[in-house]
Amino acid sequence: MNANRPGDLEEVIDLVMASYDGSHPIDSLESAALPNRRAVIEALRHLHSVVYLGFYSTRPLDRGNLRYSLSEQLYSAHTLLVEQIRRAVGYEQLCCRVGPERDAKWSEGAVLRLFRRIPELRRLLNLDVAAAFDGDPAAKSIEEIVFSYPAIHAITTHRIAHELYREQVPMIPRIMSEEAHSRTGIDIHPGARIGERFFIDHGTGVVIGETSVIGNNVKIYQGVTLGALSVRGDNVAVLRNRKRHPTIEDDVTIYSGATILGGDTVIGAGSVIGGNVWVVESVPPRSKIAYKA
Repeated sequence: MNANRPGDLEEVIDLVMASYDGSHPIDSLESAALPNRRAVIEALRHLHSVVYLGFYSTRPLDRGNLRYSLSEQLYSAHTLLVEQIRRAVGYEQLCCRVGPERDAKWSEGAVLRLFRRIPELRRLLNLDVAAAFDGDPAAKSIEEIVFSYPAIHAITTHRIAHELYREQVPMIPRIMSEEAHSRTGIDIHPGARIGERFFIDHGTGVVIGETSVIGNNVKIYQGVTLGALSVRGDNVAVLRNRKRHPTIEDDVTIYSGATILGGDTVIGAGSVIGGNVWVVESVPPRSKIAYKA
């Protein structure tokens, strides 16, 4: 048996290099200018710490050192996010994609606008945590929910990513949402609009699409999909900027495995959607929809 020669490996490298001579999307060498996923996730970790500082801090906290502890997290997040957003914007411009004009300070402005929203995000997340405690008899404490409920991690990440999505920051919101998806099994597109006191019980397998609109005091269970009707070919481009996902009004409960599809589909306020139900048409307020074999 002949041993492989160094020249064999050189020949293979030449073959792989030649495969980059095409015009396929994955051939782009400019992708080296893309944001760094690890840096984005590190920035997200700092922002989670800001929201729940008493839960994440490794040192005793009081009013005397609160400002220092918040500054420590926010300065780190600021440095990381400004650079990663700058990269994302620069890459879009490099690829000649259509987007809003942005000056040199736009990235920092987007980050500061996000930071100014943190008090409001903390108010909303406080209500989400309270909804989880009120809605789950198994919950023993607020601390247990913050530390161990995957839905809280997913919703916290979503509320942060959604602010950047509203700013039209490219790529970064999706990197954040996919981190939460990989960690929790809950897939919430950063474009989804979600009201107050939102609770996902268990959560594994939940999918919430980009143009979904969810009202206040909505509770959903594992395996629920708020999705779009399938499209093909030219229809994909036509629908890209249209509402494709359902609207869920206030005080709705959706049980496990339910699938609700379509941008024109509205689930009326106070309705209950049973497990494993398939819904592609609107239902009036206070409806009870159940699966029938």
